Amino acid sequence: MKKFLAEFKEFALKGNVMDMAIGVIIGAAFGNIVTSLTENFINPLIAVIFGGNSEDGLQIGGQFKIAGVVFNYGAFLSAVVNFLIIALILFIMLKAINGAAEKAKQLAMKKAEEGKEDEPAPEDPADIALLKEMVALMKETNPDAAKKVEEKRAEALKKAEKEAEEAK
Repeated sequence: MKKFLAEFKEFALKGNVMDMAIGVIIGAAFGNIVTSLTENFINPLIAVIFGGNSEDGLQIGGQFKIAGVVFNYGAFLSAVVNFLIIALILFIMLKAINGAAEKAKQLAMKKAEEGKEDEPAPEDPADIALLKEMVALMKETNPDAAKKVEEKRAEALKKAEKEAEEAK
């Protein structure tokens, strides 16, 4: 039982779970704000425009009866307005967050590129330098063989670039 409680504590106190819980609480509070905005501001405006006042008080959209059952489509319209407001605000927030993330990514790439330009090119390792010397000597003694070696080298470079792109 102690192991179970320790595992649960570790799970519940992880950063992602706590962030999600905070998000749910803030989302619920935000939903209440939007509901209040809809009921206390938007619905009265709609009532003024379309004449939805009744003796019982404010009534948006109204209701109708079928076989004695009351269908309150005004409440449904209020819920739709709430949803649209929340969806619009979430869309705007996500658009801003994605834009900021993209700018941060571009800035990081720009800084990385600037860092590469400032650094001198590293010297070739001894084995690569030796191979380059061998190719240069081969060009002098056997141009056809040197051409084949260059073609193989170009193919290997293309293959490595393709694999690097696929890895991304």
